[in-house]
Amino acid sequence: MNGLIKGIHKVEIAVKWDPSPAGQPPTDLDIVAATYHAGAPYGDPAYVVHFDSRSPDGTIHLNRDSKDGKGFGWDEVLTVEFDRMDKRYARVVVGVVIQQRPGPRTFVSVIKPALRIREEYTDLATDDFGAVLGATAATVAEFVREDTGAWDFRPGVQGFEDDPVSFSRTMGSLRRA
Repeated sequence: MNGLIKGIHKVEIAVKWDPSPAGQPPTDLDIVAATYHAGAPYGDPAYVVHFDSRSPDGTIHLNRDSKDGKGFGWDEVLTVEFDRMDKRYARVVVGVVIQQRPGPRTFVSVIKPALRIREEYTDLATDDFGAVLGATAATVAEFVREDTGAWDFRPGVQGFEDDPVSFSRTMGSLRRA
């Protein structure tokens, strides 16, 4: 990529929440990223990055993973290095999914959830999932490679009512306005 082309280069997507009350099962949120080929930007993902995985080329990786929200600061942190991503990829969708154990959970049951998307020291977006309280998962960001080769950030939280496996297959569908 040409250094003169502006656009998104490297972002950090972070999520935090407060632990469940004493005696209640832990709440576990996970950040998920799906990458799509230029020839099929809304088809099946080329690959999905989630806990215990990373992209084949190392451009997307989970830096921090929490199973209960008991960490200090941001509990889940995912880094995406767009300036290193192969040209065959044209779209990356990032989402947050609530693990559905021991039973069904939605964002309304998550205590003080927060989202931050940042490039270097600039916050690109923040959210509290208040618009998707009935959802079990949500897409939180879409990044699209423009014709110039630069990556563009498209913010917006969109709720889904899928289990974690189904969500990873449907999260890249065409976004609703």
